Amino acid sequence: MKHKRFSQEQIIAVLKQGEAGMPAAELCREHGISEVTYYRWKSKYGGMEINEAKRLKQLEDENSRLKRLVAEQALDIVALKDVLSKNW
Repeated sequence: MKHKRFSQEQIIAVLKQGEAGMPAAELCREHGISEVTYYRWKSKYGGMEINEAKRLKQLEDENSRLKRLVAEQALDIVALKDVLSKNW
């Protein structure tokens, strides 16, 4: 079975339908998603507007980039300490 990727705009549109009173089971059947996926989306994007979701994605990307930088610097520090600790 092929997995579908939904854009943030599509996810928010699905959640808006749910907020408008459409039952979750019917929503999931209509969009071809599981109820688990629907509730996961609801916990992450519930009550958000499209611009807020885009900002969230930007912040998540920036956070992951910064975490990689910190990890690389920590490795560099460990390597430098190893080199400096050796007696020449």
